[in-house]
Amino acid sequence: MTRRIAICAPSTPFSREDAARVSALAEAEFADLQLIFHDQCFATEGHFAGPDAVRLAAFVECANDPEFDAVWFVRGGYGASRIAVDALPLLGPSAHEKQYLGYSDAGTLLGLLYRAKIGLPVHAPMPTDIRRAGGEAAVRRTLGYLAGSHEGLEPSLDGRTPAAAFNLMTLAMLCGTSLMPDLSGHVVMVEEVAEYHYAVDRLLFHVTGCLASAGIAGLRLGRVSDVPENDRPFGCDAEAMARHWCGKTGIAFLGAGDIGHDIDNKIVPFGLA
Repeated sequence: MTRRIAICAPSTPFSREDAARVSALAEAEFADLQLIFHDQCFATEGHFAGPDAVRLAAFVECANDPEFDAVWFVRGGYGASRIAVDALPLLGPSAHEKQYLGYSDAGTLLGLLYRAKIGLPVHAPMPTDIRRAGGEAAVRRTLGYLAGSHEGLEPSLDGRTPAAAFNLMTLAMLCGTSLMPDLSGHVVMVEEVAEYHYAVDRLLFHVTGCLASAGIAGLRLGRVSDVPENDRPFGCDAEAMARHWCGKTGIAFLGAGDIGHDIDNKIVPFGLA
């Protein structure tokens, strides 16, 4: 039975050439999947994949269409927070039956959907990963998951403790807002890219303070990559920062999580895998 996957861009645009590469990979290796890129993926207005109203309409259209089994966010960047609150009251019954997949800025919508108990949010590689060197492996991982494989799941998932995964900056921006999901009892995994070490430390200060009051089961640190060079060394690495702030806030630090802005980024279904 063919599964139909809608692809839209709540944040920044994609190219038709890269969409064709992703579609060709799916057609060659995953005969039971049909990918449908919404034309909105290729719209542009400044930084965004079209105006807020256009991005909102495309997401709601994909989510509410009963012909689609899943909604795959094409890429991150920034923009999902500008449409998330307005999207929620527009989501109908069919939206509750879908998987929603992405990471980075797409975590804004994953968090909202998880809070509202709509569908199954999943931290997973996106079509944009095709642009990375060796990125076919990342795209293939999500396509495999959509086709029913569990081989790409983050290896620490135990099926007993609910989990969630976010980009650290994205999670920090959700904390204290109406988009923040209930993560009590969850293992929370975080990753970051292209932030100075001092900024990562600042984000961990904020996020661990919020998560401690939420009563999470523990924190796993994914990869912190592409760190810019500051005018002086910070003095400790990201793991030491995470251990420090977890210790300060009473959160169990559970070690590494196999997620990140890279081709090895693994899949984390929100809740129980």
